[in-house]
Amino acid sequence: MGSKLGAAVAAVVLAIPLLIGAGVVGIVSTLSGGNGASSLTCTPDGTPTGAVPGLTAEQIDNAGVIVAVGKQMGVPEPGWVVAIAAAMQESKLRNLHYGDRDSLGLFQQRPSMGWGTVQQITTPTYAATKFFERLTATPNWQTMSVNDAAQTVQGSGFPNAYAQHEDKARAIVVAVSGVRCQPAPAMTGTGDCDNIQAPTAAAMTAINYACGQRGLPYVWGGNGPLNGDAGFDCSGLTKAAYDAAGIPLPRTAHTQYHAGPRVPGGQLLPGDLVFYGPTSKIRHVGLYIGNGKMLNAPTFGQPVQIDNYRYPGDDYAGATRPAR
Repeated sequence: MGSKLGAAVAAVVLAIPLLIGAGVVGIVSTLSGGNGASSLTCTPDGTPTGAVPGLTAEQIDNAGVIVAVGKQMGVPEPGWVVAIAAAMQESKLRNLHYGDRDSLGLFQQRPSMGWGTVQQITTPTYAATKFFERLTATPNWQTMSVNDAAQTVQGSGFPNAYAQHEDKARAIVVAVSGVRCQPAPAMTGTGDCDNIQAPTAAAMTAINYACGQRGLPYVWGGNGPLNGDAGFDCSGLTKAAYDAAGIPLPRTAHTQYHAGPRVPGGQLLPGDLVFYGPTSKIRHVGLYIGNGKMLNAPTFGQPVQIDNYRYPGDDYAGATRPAR
């Protein structure tokens, strides 16, 4: 690694989830990859090289400052990838003293939007610190895609532009830190209450709670025994499950669907809510647990149980992913 990068990093360093029941296997808490269905797992990968093909010494030096700030702040390594991807899009990792309107610096932060003074936001250590402060204050950021995590901080008019820089950002993180972040296999879930898998602590808790309600009767408007009811209806079950995880949901299937956020087609994860009916009048909701299965309170005469989430002739409307 070049001496300039080493000096910059040294300057930065000097200046600066309740589970009930059994069968819980594990929680993936690392950042979702570009497709939202896989995670970044980060591991040591030898000595940093300090070089990436196509990047100048200035760009590498600025990347080194960003990573050093993230490390000093205790930000998990996937957050370094998010920050580098954001800076690649905004400034090509250059400390610009110009930009759209009053945008400046590595992240094109704006004094008029409360990011700091001109002098502050054109100081790379300050700019990176402010980026990481806002990233880590974002609820559930580690379950977002690299693109979406960057967008929650930047609020860009081009909200999908950061994804194109993810691969390069991961290569840069390796070069300046010796840490390699790679997409891990998608968490598909088991569809089995005796062997639960989930991508977040909240999803794990919600599934674990709903698994514990199997066999209770369907009750129209039912909110479960904790609320004085013998059983649940469909949305009463999903609301109670996420209440257990500390995430409030609206009461009905229709309002839960429209509360979002939507899950892109083919990217279901355990803990997602799956809905049925026309979007103008959603009639049913279940809790996806992987392997094509959902937990739900189907209808009168059928207890809380595991069913296939897709079946011939269904009117599947889509899915949402409750988040803090």
